[in-house]
Amino acid sequence: MKRRIAILGATGSVGRSTLDLVERSPARFEVVALTARGNVEGLADAAMRTGAKLAVIADEARYDELRDRLEGSGCRAAAGAEGLVEAASGDADWVMAAIVGCAGLVPTMAAIEAGKTVALANKEALVTAGALMMDAAARSGATLLPVDSEHNAIFQCLAGSRREDVSRLVLTASGGPFLGSSLEQMSEATPDQAVAHPRWSMGAKISVDSATLMNKGLELIEAHHLFALPSERIDVVVHPQSVVHSLVEFVDGSMLAQLGSADMRIPIAYTLAWPERMATPSQRLSLTEIGRLDFEAPDLERFPALRLAREALERGEGAAIVLNGANEIAVQAFLEGRIGFCDISRTVERALGEIDASRPRSVEEVVALDGETRDRTSALIAESRP
Repeated sequence: MKRRIAILGATGSVGRSTLDLVERSPARFEVVALTARGNVEGLADAAMRTGAKLAVIADEARYDELRDRLEGSGCRAAAGAEGLVEAASGDADWVMAAIVGCAGLVPTMAAIEAGKTVALANKEALVTAGALMMDAAARSGATLLPVDSEHNAIFQCLAGSRREDVSRLVLTASGGPFLGSSLEQMSEATPDQAVAHPRWSMGAKISVDSATLMNKGLELIEAHHLFALPSERIDVVVHPQSVVHSLVEFVDGSMLAQLGSADMRIPIAYTLAWPERMATPSQRLSLTEIGRLDFEAPDLERFPALRLAREALERGEGAAIVLNGANEIAVQAFLEGRIGFCDISRTVERALGEIDASRPRSVEEVVALDGETRDRTSALIAESRP
């Protein structure tokens, strides 16, 4: 039988890569639902191209435009939060959760509660509500498959192993565009420089997170929830070539690593076909051409975001919500030219110090604390401007 697919965030980079793989294997997959935040044209085109039954635009003001574009196609249009939840919890067997930011939390949780196989590409949902999501998966029988290349690598390395045999996890970081830059140079960095990732092609927000190493900090928190290991057993190393995507060390001293080209279609394909594998058009590695693999410890003075993320993990889930929400607001302010690059981490640290972050007991409490964080962080940024 064909695997029925829903893609939340179909017009983003992960969504487009997923569609590319699905459309290359029409005998294996059937697209039943697609969503997008505001890209009506891209959503409608993908829905008609794949024969999707449901297309959902998160921006309710654009519903009429989507409906008109889909008229006569056999694909039903929907909009808003309810439409996203319907797409996530409806007829699909497998759901790609690729909505960026906390906006993806509610539909991702809906897919988990419905017992779906969920490919997690939305790191913010797991960062802000990791315990709630893992508990919900345990209750519903949902299967969570990590899409981030680092967590996907760990998942692959753990195949067939007992978790009690794991000593530690090692996440790799490319170091981003400012790996060799001084603090003075980084303080003058422009948004164009920050989004120019040397290895990966990603959206602006994720690219800035990679430049600050906040991306790796969020992945540290994700790894804690996905693999049930404490902070002290999860390490981060800088690996500029982005060939080794992560490693697992076992109690006997053995280490397993997963290697691959810098192409998100590789981890996406692993989740699409799991527990099998499928072919991808990704470039194959030539170890002789690569020649060498370098690793170094991250510089926490130049990249304090990684320190802040570890501190938030050790303080508890409320702090992780503040970390994530404050970072999203600060990154947007940087992209809009309202604060400098180094101000991103400073703003997040101020928010962590000022906002009371008790552990959330429900998705509603997560959303409430996230909203409070965003409002307070916006105020901090406004107060800091001359």
